[in-house]
Parts: sequence; C-alpha cells; structure tokens
Amino acid sequence: MDNLPYAVQTTFPLLFMLVPALGALLSCRRRSPVRPAAEIWQRWWAFGALGIGSLWITLSFLAVPNAMADVIGFAHSPFQFEIAFANLGLAVLGFRAASASPRERLTSGLAAAAFLWGAAIGHVYQWFANGDHAAGNTGGILANDILIPAVMIALAARDVRRDSPGRSHAARLAA
Repeated sequence: MDNLPYAVQTTFPLLFMLVPALGALLSCRRRSPVRPAAEIWQRWWAFGALGIGSLWITLSFLAVPNAMADVIGFAHSPFQFEIAFANLGLAVLGFRAASASPRERLTSGLAAAAFLWGAAIGHVYQWFANGDHAAGNTGGILANDILIPAVMIALAARDVRRDSPGRSHAARLAA
C-alpha cells in the first residue's frame, strides 16, 4: 500500500459510496411507479456501501493487517484482527438490510452508526491531537464513516414514517 499515491489511498473508500449511488440512480430510472425511489436507494446503499465496503475492510485487515495499520497511521497491534471482525458484523448488517423491512434497515443504520461514528471520532481525534494525516485516517474513510450510516438512517427513517400506522393510504403514497 505504501506504493500507492496518497490521493489514491485516501479517495479509494469513496468508491463504496459512489458505485451504489450510481446503481441506485440507474435503477430508479427503470423502477415501477409503486416502488419508492428511497427504497431502491436504501437497498443499494445497504448492500454496496455498508455490505461490500465493510467486507472489503474485513478482508483487508485479515489479509494485510500491518499495511492497513500503516495506512491508518496506527501502530501494529491486535486491533487489526478486532477491526476485521467488527467490519464483518457491519457487512452482515448491510447484506441483511438489503432485503429487510424499513424498521430493520433503520436498525442496521443505527448499529452501523454506533461503530462507524465512534471510529470517525477516533479518526478526528488522532488527526488533531497527534497530527495523523495518514490516508486511512482522514479523507475518504472519514467521509464513509460519517455518511454511510447517516444516509441509511435518513432514508430508513423516512420509510418508517411513511409506513407508520395511523397515516392514510393517500398520505403514505404522497410521501
């Protein structure tokens, strides 16, 4: 990983948001009128951004843990193995959310936020407290840690509100 330019290392994680976004845009163009666009976005986002993105991190931390620690700017330690399996849990959540109900997708987004927003706080702390500007500490991975769960939560919360009991069928269709 040291051979890759900084710009490539720091922007690579953004692909895990860009590809699902493009997939969702294309899928929305050919969707049936009864299938909400927000649901299509959620399923693409859950599978691609959270599922595939977290699986990639899992495999990276298992296959090249020392390189991953270097990219983040952290010391080599057992944390690489722990991070791998924490991300495996996120991948399972993402894959499950891709076929789940709005409430389950909301729960998956909240669970992802618990880990990823904590990681984002850690990255920002290391950035300012220790000057850690390593490619894996700032940039794309920081954007992923914040935006992936935020988008999942926002889209799922919208669907949960839309599908909540007490709203008329016409109000749900208008939402």
